[in-house]
Amino acid sequence: MNTTSMNQNAHITFIGGGNMGRALISGLLASGFRIGQFSVVEANAVTNQKLQQDFGIQVMNTLDQIAFDFSKNNVVVMAVKPQDFSLVAKTLRAKLKPSPTSLVTPVIAPLVLSIAAGIQLQDMRRWLDHDCCVRAMPNTPALIGKGITGLFADASVGATNHALAETICNAVGQAVWVKEERLIDAVTAVSGSGPAYVFAFLEALQASGEKLGLDAITARKLAYATLEGASELAHNSDEPASILRERVTSKGGTTAAALDVLKQLDWQGTLEKAIHAADQRSQAMGNEFGRG
Repeated sequence: MNTTSMNQNAHITFIGGGNMGRALISGLLASGFRIGQFSVVEANAVTNQKLQQDFGIQVMNTLDQIAFDFSKNNVVVMAVKPQDFSLVAKTLRAKLKPSPTSLVTPVIAPLVLSIAAGIQLQDMRRWLDHDCCVRAMPNTPALIGKGITGLFADASVGATNHALAETICNAVGQAVWVKEERLIDAVTAVSGSGPAYVFAFLEALQASGEKLGLDAITARKLAYATLEGASELAHNSDEPASILRERVTSKGGTTAAALDVLKQLDWQGTLEKAIHAADQRSQAMGNEFGRG
């Protein structure tokens, strides 16, 4: 099956219609998917109603209402909190298999795509009694189509589902595959949590400008535009960030004075320790929530 026909035959069911689910639906619609290719299970009445108003898609209140057409390339996006994953998965389990009276031939096994932090494949498969699973870790810039998602799946998932998972994640930015499942924890630490590090840097940069006498509006504009411009410059350059940094740093100049202070404070080592802590917490969450 080629990519176009695969996408046309796909039906995507979101378990959870929060911000990330909404972002994915919006991105997929913009990339050519049709409204009828989506279903959402969302128990919150306000969120449920807003999804219907904004997108005109089918929204269900409970998992019991799901009825898969097993002739489709079904994808189930698990957009639930990690602590809720076990219960939801165990409830969903029976839905992933056709009834004994089903006349669909051949049956296409649904793909389960999890965007829940920390939940490991072995636990997903055990709770779901289902092998066709992919782990994904998006980040919040997906809300504006600028996200990046780390993905992991083993060979049993197959080329069609591999491509489907990537298509879904590319709808809100970019996607990268990692070769080992443990590296999803590293993705979580670097890019999943990464926007918070950037926001903390922006807070500090703006606050520093204000302490030097700039008004809040000017300090904010300078900080945000500087970060945006520098990121875009780095993104569009073939040279590493270290070379770009050196070009801004004149010997004995203002930039050198600032970077000397950061070096004395071992800012890079501190950031590495912080990211390591996030990686360790991601692993611990997997072990903690996988006990169910």
